[in-house]
Amino acid sequence: MKNVVLIPGDGIGSEITNSVTTILEKAGAEVNWVEKSAGLKAYEETDNPLPDDTVEAIDEHRIALKGPLTTPVGSGFRSVNVALRQKFNLYSNIRPARTLPSIDTPFRDVDMVLFRENTQGLYIGKEQWVEEADKERHSEAIAVVTEKASEQIIRAAFEYAVRNERKKVSLIHKANILKLTTGLFLEVGKRVAEDYPDIQFEDLIVDNMAMQMVMRPQQFDVVVTTNLFGDILSDLASGLVGGLGVTGAANIGDDAAMFEAVHGSAPDIVGKNIANPLALLFSSLMMLEHIDQHQVAENIRKAIYKTLVEKKVYCTPDIGGKGTTSTFTQAICDNI
Repeated sequence: MKNVVLIPGDGIGSEITNSVTTILEKAGAEVNWVEKSAGLKAYEETDNPLPDDTVEAIDEHRIALKGPLTTPVGSGFRSVNVALRQKFNLYSNIRPARTLPSIDTPFRDVDMVLFRENTQGLYIGKEQWVEEADKERHSEAIAVVTEKASEQIIRAAFEYAVRNERKKVSLIHKANILKLTTGLFLEVGKRVAEDYPDIQFEDLIVDNMAMQMVMRPQQFDVVVTTNLFGDILSDLASGLVGGLGVTGAANIGDDAAMFEAVHGSAPDIVGKNIANPLALLFSSLMMLEHIDQHQVAENIRKAIYKTLVEKKVYCTPDIGGKGTTSTFTQAICDNI
């Protein structure tokens, strides 16, 4: 039995978390949940969006499953997601985007996995106001890219490709303009690629990548990039297959991991029993694979696909069904 810290999160978090834990229990997952809080709800209750006992629990058990958290825009506390990634050096953000049956999208046969460096770039939050003689408001942000962090994420992408019999790694950069930061990332990528001669390697400038993704996404396999570019491109990849509500996410370091739904907390539908649990559910399957419960994960995945094809009416409205969170959950359980 594996202890896993469970953070339901804000908004619909508790609803989709209940769905996921119900499905995992039905499938026989050997998981003992250690429930903790974080986010806006925790902030309102304790004046701390990331309580010490939550951090201590993750530090002890080294693995967490997290629902969506609300982060104030423009003011208030900083992102708890970013704080957790940096605290536990979860340098690999892994976002698969795969075409699902019966999900309405103009793109077919998409199957890419995006690796995003998770701890550096512009997301270190090093910003400052600069005093100007003319009193114009002037702000600056500093992006940090190191050789070590670059090699960690790039090598993680190649190792994933080897383990999962993937054929190509695409490195995304802006080295034509950001010659020192993403230039270093590209330099490291070319060097690491030499250690994996059986994996095809290519590099693309980020704006070209964005265009290619919406023209012919089927050409991409494993994609690796820096923090900001990865944040944007991984959401774009999710959009190709139906949106953030149908794609999972993992944050993995050398000795800790956090799996999460990256969509919003959807306060407008809280309590309506129509929240789609798929994003958190797919994240939980990545978690099960991480803790070597591969067969349980595969059984649930097959049940999800069968439900999408044969019991679409029981699915939530956002993916074309007429059901509820409860009916969707039950339909998946019945198909396990």
